[in-house]
Amino acid sequence: MTPAPSATATPTGTIDFTVPPELQELLDRVRAFVEEDVLPAEADISDPADLLTSWGVVERLRDRARARGIYTPHLPEEWGGLGVGILGMALISQECGVSGLASLGLNAMAPDEGNMHTLLMAGTPEQLETYLRPLAEGRTRSCFAMTEPDVASSDPTNLQTTAVRDGGEWVINGRKWCITGGDGAAFSIVVAKTGDDDAAGHRNYSLILVPTDTPGWEVVRHPEWLGSHSPGGHPEISLTDVRVPLGNLLGAEGEGFVIAQRRLAGGRLAHAMRWIGVAQRALDLTAQRLLARKAFGKELARHQALQFMVADSAMDLYASRLMVLHTAWKVEHGLPHRQEVAMTKTFVSEAFGRIVDRAVQIHGAAGFAMDLPIARWYADARAARIYDGASEVHRMVIARECLKLAMQGRSTVAATGDLG
Repeated sequence: MTPAPSATATPTGTIDFTVPPELQELLDRVRAFVEEDVLPAEADISDPADLLTSWGVVERLRDRARARGIYTPHLPEEWGGLGVGILGMALISQECGVSGLASLGLNAMAPDEGNMHTLLMAGTPEQLETYLRPLAEGRTRSCFAMTEPDVASSDPTNLQTTAVRDGGEWVINGRKWCITGGDGAAFSIVVAKTGDDDAAGHRNYSLILVPTDTPGWEVVRHPEWLGSHSPGGHPEISLTDVRVPLGNLLGAEGEGFVIAQRRLAGGRLAHAMRWIGVAQRALDLTAQRLLARKAFGKELARHQALQFMVADSAMDLYASRLMVLHTAWKVEHGLPHRQEVAMTKTFVSEAFGRIVDRAVQIHGAAGFAMDLPIARWYADARAARIYDGASEVHRMVIARECLKLAMQGRSTVAATGDLG
């Protein structure tokens, strides 16, 4: 798959969409890893719904990634990584999107990649050695415990899990669910309410590191979720009088959502590029299908209605790539990007759904059968509009910024990518 080039501004003010040579060489190695190691390894997975039963395949892929010099590309070099920035990781994530095994092989999968970034942003030297070191080396897995079953978690000030000081410890009580990777994780970053000032809003919440072997941490059940499943599933977790040292606070008290939002910008872009990778593979399979099958006396590819579906998917992919790359460029250059992240996450998740929906339709019964990966992608695409911020919440953010500018008598161009 040819990578989408990055966008950089030249001294003359023109836009250059070429990939820097050093990044292109890395992308070539990642692509070779996916094509030569990852895709063939899919046949060795005994149960795609439970990757832990075939964890040896993941370990083998990680050995291959280390040998190719592409392991943990998102981490700084002092932590065994390549120091690739947001823009480079967006392109790498696109290559990895064609197979769920690829990100696992690079040790750059959610939620571990996001947790590594969070630890680097806010962790103390002791926390980095205790939690980041084994995670970076692939010796442990982790989870991020935020979502709760009893409240609308799209509004973070609804979260009910509490952490109360008792001497030199935090005592944590609450219930979490849809906690990706929770079963078998060595530790969790738990979002808990540490303050009770109604006026403080999200500043009542903090992040606390909780080893999962702490008494009171319990995997209650594994709900049956639609779509693909990560190692460790997406279980419901109960925290009952869980006690951890006060030193397990990650960052400052009350900064939980400030840190989480910084983490989510890169995470949402990585998700978007992985969705683009999957969507591209779906379109490739669809195009091959149209050329190989006939109906009503001619190849499916010669039926105009189906050609329109291919064209719409191509346009969705083009727009998605440009949105991700522009947003990643803004993040990497320290420019305001909240609006762009919201628009990108919303648009790409929905474009992903449209592309795989067309793939199902064109494949007919085969698109709905589990013999091909298309039906699984179809289910995955539906979830993409919910996690990491529901589309409706992001639309609220987007519209609010447009209206704020209008109230000031200004054009909304700054809220539409600021490219005018």
